[in-house]
Amino acid sequence: MTTLSERISQSAFDGSRLRVVLLLDLQEGAQRRFLEAYEQLRNQVASVPGHISDQLCQSIENPSQWLITSEWESAPPFLAWVNSEEHVKMVQPLHGCVRDTRSLRFSVLRETSNTADLAPEPHKGRLQVNPRVGDGVVRHALTFTVKPGSESAVAEILAGYTSPESRVDQTTRLRRTSLFLHGNRVVRAIEVQGDLIAALRHVSRQPEVRAVEEAINPYLEQDRDLDDPDSARVFFTRAALPAVHHVAAVGHEHEQVRRHALYYPAKQGCGLTLAKMLARQDEEAAEDPACPIYGSTVFQRDDIVVRLIDLRVPIESDPVLSLGARGPRKVAVLRRLLDTDVAGGLSNDREVAHFLARVDMDLVTDRRAPGA
Repeated sequence: MTTLSERISQSAFDGSRLRVVLLLDLQEGAQRRFLEAYEQLRNQVASVPGHISDQLCQSIENPSQWLITSEWESAPPFLAWVNSEEHVKMVQPLHGCVRDTRSLRFSVLRETSNTADLAPEPHKGRLQVNPRVGDGVVRHALTFTVKPGSESAVAEILAGYTSPESRVDQTTRLRRTSLFLHGNRVVRAIEVQGDLIAALRHVSRQPEVRAVEEAINPYLEQDRDLDDPDSARVFFTRAALPAVHHVAAVGHEHEQVRRHALYYPAKQGCGLTLAKMLARQDEEAAEDPACPIYGSTVFQRDDIVVRLIDLRVPIESDPVLSLGARGPRKVAVLRRLLDTDVAGGLSNDREVAHFLARVDMDLVTDRRAPGA
């Protein structure tokens, strides 16, 4: 009998196959150009590591509506590709053909075949073992850098904005936005009940948010023009920092907790391994009812790794647990995955506490919608 988890959980690291569904609404008269662009795109995607197959479908009710489904060995190779510079360039020809898009990602839990008399073809990757318990919340983050020396000005701008209306539509609303700074890097963590894309579009249209985005434009290291759809799309694609793992206790949503974001200086090429290690540690910690970590979310893209934690106790009360490394052996593994020039030795309690203080990002603002 299948046992459901007793905690809220999501993960890109369970090794199960991934099904990606991309819904598209094409511009009038753009079908031929779209097909030509897709033919080039699918040949390129077929060579991406981890890709298994894809299908292009057209609605029988509305020919302007199209669907692309793809299957991947697991989530990490897809996330690495979809957030890469290669992907930004690869999909550029599609933008002039498409009016609207929506991307959905699913782990494959069960499958049925009607080829009873034939041996099924072996699939790479495996099925998700157990269903996970969700809370209806989508978690996402954006990260970008500002010009050195402008941090205090940017923090003042980001802290002073007026929160937009939390209700987006009948099923979607903003729950929480947390903004952090680490040096000149900004991380904006977002929690949305319902449709993330609808919420992001809702926020981008609010005049108070647009004013803040325009105000920080001169300080950004990467130029952007929000009046140019292509420029804005490229910026936000590069800024995307997906949530690859989340775990939280069930039934303690209204406890008093302190929110922290930790920025881990991953060694070059070790970001994914580091994120997996932190995810495993947080899963193990969640098994302990007395664990002071109420919830944690790991965000990762390439070698950018940020771990958001909600703590019932001060962060410095247990530095090793707060860092996501329980025990000396795990601290040693963590040290091997970090840029040692930044991390230091981590060989004693004092060094661990010092490193924790260095990676604990400065909280700029943390805003929750009423009732969230």
